[in-house]
Amino acid sequence: MSADPNERPPVTVPGACAQRSRTRFVRWLWTAIGLGLLGLGGVGVFVPGLPSTVFFIGAAACFGRSHPRLERWVLGLPRIGPLVSDYRVGLGMPRRAKGLAVTAIVLAVGLSLLAIPHWLGKLGAVALALVGIWYILACVPTREHVLAQRSSPER
Repeated sequence: MSADPNERPPVTVPGACAQRSRTRFVRWLWTAIGLGLLGLGGVGVFVPGLPSTVFFIGAAACFGRSHPRLERWVLGLPRIGPLVSDYRVGLGMPRRAKGLAVTAIVLAVGLSLLAIPHWLGKLGAVALALVGIWYILACVPTREHVLAQRSSPER
């Protein structure tokens, strides 16, 4: 472990996932799904418009049911681990990450509109973008807001 004071240790939240599966086949299946999600998350790091954190959250959940060592590895990733841990404890996304996500959606759909020839396809892309933006802004908690609520005295 390094001596960097800003480095956050991986967080394991008791009860965040179901217990480890009992049968070898089911554990293997959860591991395979987790590896697939991990791969998609890795691609999402480099492909604009493709989310990454949600796939890492899913991978950690799968590994929590099958392979605790891989779960700890995902939670220990420098940039992704804290986001997954924050999600698990109900903190949601940082405000800056929400802004970047909405910007990425707008840019990706804007570029897609140039390549989609039919107006119905364009309408569908815009509708999906609006649903994604609505979900991020309305349904995903903002980390700073949750922390402010938790630190204020109860009324």
